[in-house]
Amino acid sequence: MHRLFVSLCLGGLFLAFSSDRAHCQPQPSSFFKQLDKNGDGKLTRAEFPASIVRLFDQIDTDGDGAVSIEEDASFRRVTAPGDKPRLPPTVKGEFDIDYGGLGNPHQKLDLLLPKEPTAEAPLPVMVYIHGGAWRGGSKREGISFLVPAVAGGSFAGVSMDYRLTDEAIWPAQIHDCKAAIRWIRANAKKYNFDPQRIGVIGTSAGGHLAAMLGTSGNVDRLEGKVGGNLDESSRVECVVDEFGPSELLAMSGFPSDIEHDSPDSPESRLVGGAIQEHKDAARSASPITYVSPDDPPFLLVHGTEDPLVPYDQSERLLAAMTEEGVDATLIKVQGGRHGGFRSSELDRRIRLFLDKHLRGQSDIELPTDAIQPGQKRGEAPGK
Repeated sequence: MHRLFVSLCLGGLFLAFSSDRAHCQPQPSSFFKQLDKNGDGKLTRAEFPASIVRLFDQIDTDGDGAVSIEEDASFRRVTAPGDKPRLPPTVKGEFDIDYGGLGNPHQKLDLLLPKEPTAEAPLPVMVYIHGGAWRGGSKREGISFLVPAVAGGSFAGVSMDYRLTDEAIWPAQIHDCKAAIRWIRANAKKYNFDPQRIGVIGTSAGGHLAAMLGTSGNVDRLEGKVGGNLDESSRVECVVDEFGPSELLAMSGFPSDIEHDSPDSPESRLVGGAIQEHKDAARSASPITYVSPDDPPFLLVHGTEDPLVPYDQSERLLAAMTEEGVDATLIKVQGGRHGGFRSSELDRRIRLFLDKHLRGQSDIELPTDAIQPGQKRGEAPGK
């Protein structure tokens, strides 16, 4: 038995756990027992701290509204650094590929490929960027999102890590993201990628970095030199930004569980000090700063009751893009909080967006009406 630790989110929380043999009964971690106030062996959404509630639906794999000891152990096993996720028989993977070239564990990516692609043509690539307030999280969180699309044979999938703020401040994070995109293009022939069809999706801090990739494609000073491949472009063809910050200096004017202007807020840690005292750095780290007419299509997703990243952040980015003539759509999740929507209707719309812009299905009409958390595919809001 060996002991592994997974750093998850805002408060530097850690899940300590045992990676037992397959036939051993999972035991609750000390963190699980701390959250399980009534000792019933299950965690409800209300028992999850706000800083990691975004992971609740991903861990609750059977969708019964409670996380069991087995589900918790399974999630920690999949997201553990160095452990290889289990994949369905239709998907093959290569894990912990060093896109940075220096052996840094936070500059690696996981690659998923269909064993039987639907066509011989090069595959479009979906790139997932994890959240975690730029100081936690893991690329393994993206595997469950990518597997269904890759299993269908129409996409390749990449989930990437990047340097966190306990290691490096801005612009290290966007340097890493751009390096990963350049790596994909540099290895297009090897893996049968289509270098002209790379889309990116991220949640929370990952949504912020996805948006940065979309808006800063023409900003040389944010390119960096991580991983080389500098003759390759770091532009992307479309962006799905789920509840990511877009204008750091404008986050504090709304009700929030975070004091965004505080020196120890996630945004302040990102730029190396209180954001209102580091305004140039905060602007440099804001996707809205770089919006221009040549930006790729954007799909923004945000809950109206988000207690961490105000809904206004996505409204601001949409307004700036609309003014510049960018193809941008905002899907409002009515009453939604910071992710965890578990909505098959939202999943359907994201897939439609990706099919339209990465698979060339230009006749797709994307619904733009508001949805509700838990709304099923094809179901009217409020049902």
